[in-house]
Amino acid sequence: MKRYRAFDPPEYVRWSPDPELMSEYRARLRADAERWQVIRELDGEKLLDLYRGLVRFRLHDIALQRWVKQGVISKAWLATGEEAVTIGSVHALRRQEGGDIVGPMIRNAGACHEMGMQVSDMLKSYLGTCDAPSRGRDLHFGDAGCGVVAPVSMVGALCTVMNGYALACMKRGEDRVALTWIGDGSTKSGEVHEALNFAAVLKLPIVFVLQNNQVALGTRLQQHHRAPDFAGWGRAYGVPLLSVDGNNVLDVHAAAVIAVLRCRRGRGPVMIAAETFRMGGHATHDVREARMTLDPGLFDAWGRRDPIGMYEEYLAQLHPPVGSDLPAAASGRALLRLAEEEVTREVDEAAERALASRRTRLPRPDAQAEESCYG
Repeated sequence: MKRYRAFDPPEYVRWSPDPELMSEYRARLRADAERWQVIRELDGEKLLDLYRGLVRFRLHDIALQRWVKQGVISKAWLATGEEAVTIGSVHALRRQEGGDIVGPMIRNAGACHEMGMQVSDMLKSYLGTCDAPSRGRDLHFGDAGCGVVAPVSMVGALCTVMNGYALACMKRGEDRVALTWIGDGSTKSGEVHEALNFAAVLKLPIVFVLQNNQVALGTRLQQHHRAPDFAGWGRAYGVPLLSVDGNNVLDVHAAAVIAVLRCRRGRGPVMIAAETFRMGGHATHDVREARMTLDPGLFDAWGRRDPIGMYEEYLAQLHPPVGSDLPAAASGRALLRLAEEEVTREVDEAAERALASRRTRLPRPDAQAEESCYG
């Protein structure tokens, strides 16, 4: 993937595949027989779809960074380095109207466009335009038609909301699964524990992804969490827990496919514990502070494990090439370049549409009802 010196972390700008890490990446996929079977069944188009999702998510965040630097918006909450946790898990769901339901937090914005929301609508929400999903009134957005529940500002509170969706689906006899993400900092909210226990007792069809990016705002995991990770949380609540490499999109995806299938069979809930790292600050305003307060070794170690770079290298080295089962398509690195170019055009056009709305569709200060929003 193209690197952007003005926006990518420096570790990504100078990124190149580490042979030892790539060997670990491939070995991880074969370490669990059940997950390896899921991965083996992915055809070329599904593998490319995961790649497009990762690139789309990264470029969505870069578009926001560009606007911050240009003074269009004041700040943005990004997921640089964490994309695989969101994309890998959401691609395990049925992504069509009447399908499964996701509850993303703001750092899981990639779930929105992968569930069917337009990138332009997501960007409009940052601009506060009338034609944004929230009609210019809130940065937290969703789309019921796409199965996306809007985030809740109070971290951890969305777990209870998603339990409600899962319970409703179960009561109605609908073959639908709910999925939501919980940050390592959010796990210290009492509502999270209530939600996990409630789901376990009622055996709800819901997947909880414990997304450990090693830092809650400016607090390191070791400062608020006694155990080394979250691997023991499944036993605590009496539910299955699958540990994954959060920077390996195929490992995340395979575990999520297994978790979702268990929920469909009435064996939910299921937890997924994903280890990853946010390559920046809490938001764009404190990147320098994060670099000053966190161990530089963290950025170096995780920077060598760029989830997009590693997946791209994995696909490029596949034999037969990833595009070999796609008629009249290029294969290998050429096919990946074509996919990136396609997604880049999509995001660039989405940004232009969003900026056009900002010029003509800002809410009137006295607007109350949706129909009176436009000036």
